[in-house]
Amino acid sequence: MVEVLAPAGGWEQLVAAARCGADAVYLGAGGFNARQSAENFGEGRLSKAVSYCHVRGLKTHVTVNTLVMDPELPMLDDTINEIAHAGADAVIIQDLGVAARFRRRVPDIPRHASTQMTIHNLDGAKMAADLGFSRVVLARELTLKEIEYITARCGIETEVFIHGALCMCASGQCYLSSMLGGRSGNRGCCAQPCRLDFNNGERGHALSLKDMSHIKYARALAEAGVTSFKIEGRMKRPEYVAAAVTAVRAALAGEPVDEETLRAVFSRSGFTDGYMTGRRDETMFGYREKEDVAATQGVLGKLAGLYRSERQSVPVDMKFEMTPEDAVLTVNCEGESVSVAGDKPQGALNRPTDAEAAKKCLEKTGGTPYFVRSFEAKVAPGLMLSASSLNGMRREALDSLTRLRGRPGDVNIIEIPTYDAIPEGRYSTDSGKNTEIWGRFDRILQIPWDFSLDKVILPVNEAEKSPDLVEKHGEMLIIELPALSFDGVELEKRLAALRDRGAGKIMCDNLYGVELGRRLGMEVYGGPGLNVMNTWALSELGRLGLAAATVSFELGMNKIAALGGALPRGIVAYGRLPLMRFRACPVRGKGGCGKCGGRRELTDRRGVKFPIICQERRYGTLLNSVPLHIAEKRLPKLDFLTLSFTVETPEEVKTVIDQYKNGAPSLAPRTGGLYFRQLM
Repeated sequence: MVEVLAPAGGWEQLVAAARCGADAVYLGAGGFNARQSAENFGEGRLSKAVSYCHVRGLKTHVTVNTLVMDPELPMLDDTINEIAHAGADAVIIQDLGVAARFRRRVPDIPRHASTQMTIHNLDGAKMAADLGFSRVVLARELTLKEIEYITARCGIETEVFIHGALCMCASGQCYLSSMLGGRSGNRGCCAQPCRLDFNNGERGHALSLKDMSHIKYARALAEAGVTSFKIEGRMKRPEYVAAAVTAVRAALAGEPVDEETLRAVFSRSGFTDGYMTGRRDETMFGYREKEDVAATQGVLGKLAGLYRSERQSVPVDMKFEMTPEDAVLTVNCEGESVSVAGDKPQGALNRPTDAEAAKKCLEKTGGTPYFVRSFEAKVAPGLMLSASSLNGMRREALDSLTRLRGRPGDVNIIEIPTYDAIPEGRYSTDSGKNTEIWGRFDRILQIPWDFSLDKVILPVNEAEKSPDLVEKHGEMLIIELPALSFDGVELEKRLAALRDRGAGKIMCDNLYGVELGRRLGMEVYGGPGLNVMNTWALSELGRLGLAAATVSFELGMNKIAALGGALPRGIVAYGRLPLMRFRACPVRGKGGCGKCGGRRELTDRRGVKFPIICQERRYGTLLNSVPLHIAEKRLPKLDFLTLSFTVETPEEVKTVIDQYKNGAPSLAPRTGGLYFRQLM
């Protein structure tokens, strides 16, 4: 049976989810969750929420799905303790370091790989399994066939979003909010600048997608083997939760779905199923208009009625015994049992209490989550017990059962030092090595071979254009894998061919590349898309066998300097940083890709232009309007600096490399990125 997983941004949403038939909820504790603006369940309220759910047979999945910095690790340990003591059923995690910390400290709590990990193919899911995750929340960009393919082969549970908002960018790969305003989506503080009016010259709001609704595919997804249907919306009101849960339940039961009410409670000009069907065209785009807001007000009252009363969904079996000596009520529920004694029975003067009279009183479970599935009575004749005494026995028994079901189980918490298992000292402190300069090039023609670079990074498709280049420069060449790869079989063949010509190193911005590279026997380097922000994450990548890792460009330079561990590390020191990776193209017209050369741009409401680069018509990358340039800055000792070239001419490339070799500033428009700013 497929799990219906509902969002619970606050207590009212939690109640709505439970009373409308959700099997589980996902919610945030006080910190480290991707919806910091939601009400959440901090300040001791998490235990109450978990208890409420467990009484009613719901599971609770706690989100710890943000990136964590080293100074926050003690606070993370406090959160781990809170989650463990509350008795949560699972945790949802993005950060590799956080996952490692949970694995070490509370190994018995199941870990789910968040959609923020951008797992979108089979190798990524297999990598999640290798890291100890029991479930993977698949990327929202997948088709039904792709979901079915991964689910059948990955060896762990899969969870898919079935209804709710769509980010333009693949989750975990968006840096638009952090770069434009210092509010990181990877840290739970996204300001949603994508919903503003970016235009492509033909239409506005080109980075705003309609909400998805895949509810009509519920039966097909269930047949594909998906374990859990996730409803997006921890920032939404309880009426939205009620409507979505009710709709998913109806779809699974083969009943009609009230799509009109579902759209009215929240939509952005309607819904889209473009990802599920693979029809990724301009009909996927939309934004919230006045008509959408007005429609919401008309359905709130009706939807509130769906969760006004307690849902009696928990079956109990009752057994009542009455003898001249005593009266005892025993209630059994899913293997748990309580017994209570009532007043001593009296001899009946008029009408004795028989089995039917006792049943009539004891079955009145209204206002509780329980219903009586079976009732058995053994009543000695000629005795009487008042209705008030019977009602009191029922209330006491159900209250005792509620306390029993709601108490947290015993969880083994292993106390270890914050930096336990991290090698002492930093690799780059006393290495005696000079910081290497690596060049990453979007096109072969940009590479200045007469400039001495320590490594050259080149995308797969560009490396394929020049077999001689691969054979000649194989030792210094690193093949860059696509940030998104929806056809792993084809990519593996292409990569194997390059390996056979002498390419032995790859750079990956996604976990799938670690799995693929290890299988092909290639040396793996981690790119900035792996979102490394703490020492534990670096240590995990080292454990997986990576040769080096690029630290997240969202991390401040002072924190980069303080990272521990032995894995060689570097930063992106120059380039138009990737702000988004998307599968639905924001500049694609009604005629399709047509004669598009793969180089377009978007303009924001202030007239600032942001380049877009298409990757073989498989996904696109939105670049920052100006390049990161910090050549003159005093940097900590790092193992390498990567200069990333995308839209630059060969002459501009040479100028930049020369500036970095000589520590010279740039006079052109530029940014220092987030290295010297405070990130939220």
